[in-house]
Amino acid sequence: MAAPPQRIVVIGTTGSGKSVLSARLAHALGAAFVELDALHWGPGWTAAAPEVLRARAEEATRGPAWVVAGNYRHVRDVVWPRARAIVWLDYAFPRVFWRLGARTLKRGVTREVLWNGNREYLWEHAMLWSERSLFHWLFKTYWRNRREYPLLFARPEHAHLEIVRLRTPRETEAWLEAFLASALTSPPTRPGN
Repeated sequence: MAAPPQRIVVIGTTGSGKSVLSARLAHALGAAFVELDALHWGPGWTAAAPEVLRARAEEATRGPAWVVAGNYRHVRDVVWPRARAIVWLDYAFPRVFWRLGARTLKRGVTREVLWNGNREYLWEHAMLWSERSLFHWLFKTYWRNRREYPLLFARPEHAHLEIVRLRTPRETEAWLEAFLASALTSPPTRPGN
């Protein structure tokens, strides 16, 4: 029996739970957890230049086992060719909106420290017209991603990828349980497989 893939990219709209699922997968597999947001955002929410982000993603995905959380277009041609599977959290818009709201409120109230000392500010996200608002980003990207991802998956350069499309958290939990049961009972893959 072939071992399940251990180079996985988790994608989905902001607030869908990419980082949480990726961290769980990486921990269970003993793989590196790579959060593209952490590679992209420097102190003071300073965005890395595209070439810097690409170099960081290149370095972070050199190993034989990793789980990447994120959708950054600038590094797709670095990360996806190395991956063996894409897990798409394709939840309904109201669910993602609710989850993003709950997460944003929690981070704002607890003053949770994110990547490189950054914190989210509630008032920034409340300004839906602002480019700094994650809700603005959600409205801007949710339907675009649903149109674009299937087209990307169909490209010949992505034919090697196993695509897992999950539409509800319950479906995600069932998939995760089955995946981990298979991964933990299969022989490990050799680097390069």
